[in-house]
Amino acid sequence: MRILMTGAAGKVGTLLRPRLAKEGRTLRLSDIHPLDPVDLGPGEEWVTADLADAQAMAEAMKGVDAVLHLGGQSREHPWADIVHANINGTQVLLEAAREAGVGQVVLMGSHHAAGFHPRPESGADLPDYAFPRPDTFYGVSKVVMEALGSLYHDRFGMNVTVVRLGTCNEGPADTRGLATWISADDLTGLVEAGLAASGYHVVWGVSDNPRRWWSLEEAKAIGFDSRDSSEPFAAALIAEQGEPDLSEPLHDRAGGVFTLNELGGKW
Repeated sequence: MRILMTGAAGKVGTLLRPRLAKEGRTLRLSDIHPLDPVDLGPGEEWVTADLADAQAMAEAMKGVDAVLHLGGQSREHPWADIVHANINGTQVLLEAAREAGVGQVVLMGSHHAAGFHPRPESGADLPDYAFPRPDTFYGVSKVVMEALGSLYHDRFGMNVTVVRLGTCNEGPADTRGLATWISADDLTGLVEAGLAASGYHVVWGVSDNPRRWWSLEEAKAIGFDSRDSSEPFAAALIAEQGEPDLSEPLHDRAGGVFTLNELGGKW
């Protein structure tokens, strides 16, 4: 099996590469930034490509069985940058996959597609398919990503899973992360589930943290089993930063500080 991983030079790609490696699998890594060939591991290939370059993506897609799309402009940027990398880039990628007959795609979306959703007053989890409420131009691009994934599933029969990714680091960096964190191992498990899932799915990318408030029902439905939790980090973070005030936008809104900062800025 050959998987095309776009955005492979980024933070998430760097975390996932060794975890997705397995016997009989080839990872074709792609990014706009070249990677030194000496940094390639066993079973890895490299292609330098701009997502919005149709010819380059067609070449990258040759012989591919599935796509893990991590690439694009991360975080908030001016509109033109977001459109080129995240909107045009995703459409070009999906069209290249369609033309190459690739039927399995995992798109790395973001919680910023639903960033202005507050915690449900009922205490229930925020649903997997919560209506888009983007908090930034970046968030808008992730809403478009979800829509494009839906279109390519409904019109062309492509199996597409969109991950509304939370916070993926080696550990949560602050008390907000106690709710939004997903471990790299759990994200790998969620990606593996998406690579095997049939149909179209939108899932929250979050570990089964006791403090989470985003649903894991759809993720579990496609076979995801969270093994990690942010709670072992809680005591140290709370001692340093204090118990979080869940009424503050940082903790009450899915997008946190992204709902407060200037729209279109480079953060």
